[in-house]
Amino acid sequence: MILPIIGYGDPVLRKVAENVTAEFPDLKETIVNMYETMYNANGVGLAAPQVGKALRIFVIDTTPFSDDEDLDSTEQKQLNGFKRTFINAKMIKEEGELWAFNEGCLSIPDVREDVYRNPTITIEYCEEDFVMKTEVFDGLIARVIQHEYDHIEGILFTDKISSLKKRLIQKKLKNIIEGKTFQEYRMKFFGKKGR
Repeated sequence: MILPIIGYGDPVLRKVAENVTAEFPDLKETIVNMYETMYNANGVGLAAPQVGKALRIFVIDTTPFSDDEDLDSTEQKQLNGFKRTFINAKMIKEEGELWAFNEGCLSIPDVREDVYRNPTITIEYCEEDFVMKTEVFDGLIARVIQHEYDHIEGILFTDKISSLKKRLIQKKLKNIIEGKTFQEYRMKFFGKKGR
């Protein structure tokens, strides 16, 4: 089922999400719905807070990035078909020299900014089988994971840009809160009258 994506300004996007147990009701259904919602919005990642649930779950599928001709063939291959569910993720390490990439977010439509992140991460998480694993990721896969991980920590990519850039996008952010934006996918806006 395709769920509405929660727009910027909703308090759920600022909560530190809670861990999930294997007994969590409708967990499989929640994850299936998150993937459907992400694909419907042409996203590469989606965190549970973005569908109104303050849970430590996010899903990613970096396949759309594999068509980027600016990337070398090795990275294109890595990105193609990289689909993963992260439950109860905990960032262990972020390392390497910061690099910029133009990021966007389904909860913050029509806003894109360069965000600096570390190229390599070590993260601990469970997939749907609830077996804990620790893995190292780098490049664009690491970036997508970092972006979604921030969501379960109550952080948005707009928190990572300069105060000047924040001032320049204030009007756009206000419009999102009020629902004065049009997307091809369903959204729910915090400040929209009669929402």
